[in-house]
Amino acid sequence: MQGYVHSFETFGTVDGPGVRFVVFLQGCPMRCLYCHNPDSWGHGGKEYSASDVLNKMTRNISFYRTGGLTVSGGEPMLQLDFLIELFSLAKDKGIHTCLDTSGCVFDRKNSERLSKVDKLLSLCDLVMLDIKHIDKSEHIKLTGHTNENVLDFARYLNEKGVKMRVRHVIVPEITYKDEYLTLLGKFLKGFTNIEKIEVLPFHKMGEHKYKSLGITCPLEKTKALSTSDAETAYNIIKSAMN
Repeated sequence: MQGYVHSFETFGTVDGPGVRFVVFLQGCPMRCLYCHNPDSWGHGGKEYSASDVLNKMTRNISFYRTGGLTVSGGEPMLQLDFLIELFSLAKDKGIHTCLDTSGCVFDRKNSERLSKVDKLLSLCDLVMLDIKHIDKSEHIKLTGHTNENVLDFARYLNEKGVKMRVRHVIVPEITYKDEYLTLLGKFLKGFTNIEKIEVLPFHKMGEHKYKSLGITCPLEKTKALSTSDAETAYNIIKSAMN
């Protein structure tokens, strides 16, 4: 099985527990205003077989004893068959597997696709779910898509007992508002599968990619937020969960 890969990170420390080999897959249906990888949106990338990707990791397996393999994107669930094969090979070698996804392409009404999702989840030790915005209409403004599939995927992971980390980027005047942070906390209240909540401050590190692609950066004039802002947002979410 061939997959389309955008890039690799060989010493990832923020994409799951421990030190990780991170595979960024090509392609994403969403157009998040704060995306720092706009070069991963469309078709393209370099083709790799699942075994070739795993071989790139296992050449330096000693580095990843405390961590494992994370697949991110783009949106990795666009390439379900490739993901299943890659994670199957990883589990055969006892490697911890983590899926970093927005959940936007999840659809429990599609039985054929759902069976593949179930197979993938059986091979996942952890899912990191990026909840872009809790409000449906604001999510559409932010990403170009509704959040219905995202929130339903969160519920589905909880139903299946799959360990989940929730990621949420706080952006001035978009997600950094008490009402939205409170709503997110209330939504997550009662979930029993949440391992961790990661609240990430909006940053400007991807702006150079927009310039290189000849694309206007939508949030070029938006200021970056600090770690203290992220801590404030986190506390609001946690308070609403209790």
